[in-house]
Amino acid sequence: MKFDTYCDESRPEALTTRSESGARYLVIGSLWLPTEQREQRKAEIHALKNAGKIGGELKWSKVSHSRVAVYQNLVDWFFGADENLRFRAIVVDRTKVDLVKFHNADGELGFYKFYYQLLHHWILDQNDYTIFCDLKRNREQDRLHVLQKVLNRSNLTSDISTVQGIESKQSVLIQAVDVLTGAIAAKFNRSVAAGTAKSGIIERIESKIRHPIRHTPMGERKFNIFEIQPGGGW
Repeated sequence: MKFDTYCDESRPEALTTRSESGARYLVIGSLWLPTEQREQRKAEIHALKNAGKIGGELKWSKVSHSRVAVYQNLVDWFFGADENLRFRAIVVDRTKVDLVKFHNADGELGFYKFYYQLLHHWILDQNDYTIFCDLKRNREQDRLHVLQKVLNRSNLTSDISTVQGIESKQSVLIQAVDVLTGAIAAKFNRSVAAGTAKSGIIERIESKIRHPIRHTPMGERKFNIFEIQPGGGW
């Protein structure tokens, strides 16, 4: 079976700065769906945007009281869909990452190793995957090619046919990932004040999953959050 995966990240500076002003948690999110549903899901998001009179991108950074209804509807859209539409995020605590020892003192390399961990565990046998990542300027230009190669080597009975970067403005599905990933990052980093539009979106998600945004069991299929423990443990 063929699947699409759309990915985006929030607070990537967590792996490149140690300043007190930097975020503690990096989050990389991914939306998974059968390729045959691609056009249907895109049309549904476009309908949400049109109803809310939003001509630009949906983004976590753009959540505001004047547009909060559209973002609430986006959350409802995701959780109202069946489990063929799934979300997974990896959460990385920078205070537990030893970039020097394990990533050659290279935050960009570490970032893509965590990207691998996000994707690898949801790639199943006998399937074909097309992976779209929000376009990111990398110091090493072959990062996505290497990611694709490593994923194929570790998933011998599946085919990761494409790992490519695209601009979020070209993909409403990446825009949806941006919103869900941003909400998780805001929750972990405690960066949103109570009573704001963004806190309302976080509360909307938590009402759907029936618990606070946090690490979930490995078997959670709809809204999976993996808080990685680089030093081991549960």
